[in-house]
Amino acid sequence: MTPSRHARGLAAEEAAGAALIADGWTVLGRRLRTPAGEVDLAAERDGLLALVEVKRRAALADAAYALGRHQRARLLAAAEMLLAANPGWGRAGVRFDVIVVDAAGRVRRISDAFRAGD
Repeated sequence: MTPSRHARGLAAEEAAGAALIADGWTVLGRRLRTPAGEVDLAAERDGLLALVEVKRRAALADAAYALGRHQRARLLAAAEMLLAANPGWGRAGVRFDVIVVDAAGRVRRISDAFRAGD
């Protein structure tokens, strides 16, 4: 039986979280819901907050291009709400990362993938 799309997405988020932890990040939250939308992962290292969108596709290259303009705007709005609710997060700065996971489970992080106004 093939795992559902939802199950594959959850597995990709788990792989992304494990990769962050292995790189020395502390995962502060997973699947953080706000009225503006959801942030897949929030992680911090040395005061730098990374708000992470996880994308799973058959190939890493396809996943890297899966974050469109509308999703970036949603993430920016959700980030504003999360930072307002968690004023201690990101004392050394905030960035948006994208972690891509392919069908074989390979994980790649695109650090500082986009900024407000991109």
